[in-house]
Amino acid sequence: MALTETPAFTEKLLTVPPPIEVAGRHVKRYHVTADPAGIAPEVEKAAYAILPELLPAPDGTPPATFVVLHRGGDDGAYLNAYSWVWDNVLHFKGASAGQPVLGCPDNDPTHFITPDLPWIGCVWELPPILHERDAWVRHLLTPEVPDLTAYLADSLPDGTTGDRT
Repeated sequence: MALTETPAFTEKLLTVPPPIEVAGRHVKRYHVTADPAGIAPEVEKAAYAILPELLPAPDGTPPATFVVLHRGGDDGAYLNAYSWVWDNVLHFKGASAGQPVLGCPDNDPTHFITPDLPWIGCVWELPPILHERDAWVRHLLTPEVPDLTAYLADSLPDGTTGDRT
């Protein structure tokens, strides 16, 4: 489909469940979907089951990650894991389900795989990155004493994926 044939763009809903701990890392969570009911529990469960495979090895950086779990308008589901490494670098690894064009074996939104693609996220998945960059600087890089707890408490509020200025 050519860009000129793309249907009208609309923002999606963004919800922020509480952080969890996975494989020794503190994980802040963002969920993106057009469905007001949110991400289906079985899709969420499958996504977080593959999350340990997306996390980097510890390197001495405070063990923090943020994820964006996105349910597409079709069968697709996507989990993007952004982990802080090397003090101030963002490591990325993603998983996809229900999207055969990305190498998924079927249309099942709970059957996640880890495609080897250089993509870091679509327009609905990117808004948390700017916030998380600023929160990392605010709570871990600029204070005299880094404050991981304050970082974990500093998330975008529920709303939409749109401009928040």
